[in-house]
Amino acid sequence: MLTSTKLLGSVVLVIAALAPNLAPAAEKFPVKPIRIVVSFPPGGTTDIVARMVASRMSESMGQPVVVDNRGGAGGALGADIVAKAAPDGYTLLMGNITFPLSSVAQTLAKRSPFNAETDFAGVSIAVYVPFVITAHPSVPSKDLRDLGTLLRGGKGLKYNYGSTGPGSVMHVIGETFKRDAKVDMEHIAFKGAAPLKLELLSGRIQIGGDQLSSSLAEIRLGQLKALATNGSKRIPALPDVPTVRELGFGSLEFEGWNGLLAPAKTPRAVIERIQRETAAAVRHPDLQKRFADLAAEPVGSSPQEQWDMVLRQMRQFTPVIREMRLD
Repeated sequence: MLTSTKLLGSVVLVIAALAPNLAPAAEKFPVKPIRIVVSFPPGGTTDIVARMVASRMSESMGQPVVVDNRGGAGGALGADIVAKAAPDGYTLLMGNITFPLSSVAQTLAKRSPFNAETDFAGVSIAVYVPFVITAHPSVPSKDLRDLGTLLRGGKGLKYNYGSTGPGSVMHVIGETFKRDAKVDMEHIAFKGAAPLKLELLSGRIQIGGDQLSSSLAEIRLGQLKALATNGSKRIPALPDVPTVRELGFGSLEFEGWNGLLAPAKTPRAVIERIQRETAAAVRHPDLQKRFADLAAEPVGSSPQEQWDMVLRQMRQFTPVIREMRLD
């Protein structure tokens, strides 16, 4: 009969013999190409950031990291692909603030194919990307507060604002502004940021908004007017443009971001490996000027910071999205 001491010794020997096969998944990861899903068409800021990060990660990890554009359903199509992917780190989502907003809108309308709070895990905020509310130059208002005053006092004055669809960032901003400023504007939805921008530049719609990198050139040329930025501090690229909080619209304050998310239950060691690679990528000297051109701030946050951002923005905007009755 084995004594307890001999039995313990035997167990230790067995574990030692098997140890090479019990190594953490991250030690061998990756052994095949990694896919980063972007829930928008090519050419936008999120797509550009994803490709910049993917390029650096491919080089440092020794495996191809490819970007897969899967636009549709307000970002839900691409997110659903990742939610249903194997939780092994080989399928990731490069999200932005549209992810929490669209998730809330889809859930409240009872048509969400996934549960954002249980089907995903944070990996890393890659960059902060400012969001700016803009107007056609024909709008006489100098900022967002002035726009509210104009709309409340202008008899027969009718303005509209554009968004990329129900539950999108600009849709939520527009409806929140209407509520808080006690004004009325017609909402016009477009199928993407490109047609929205064209209509705004033409003056057929008066108010819009997007990540700063998509409109900075037009603002500097005077083709668009910046009414406010949505972050907690002024943007160095537009130092004279006030924040929404400065103008009395603190409910519109949020941080714009691009970051990686993974399917829930992805091994912690794998997530931590991808986080380290993301942080190294966004801080690489070769990308610093390119991020500056996008008015983006490299971050490379922890997985928990990324996930906290998603949950915080979901809670922040759930009340107004519920009021919008998107169903």
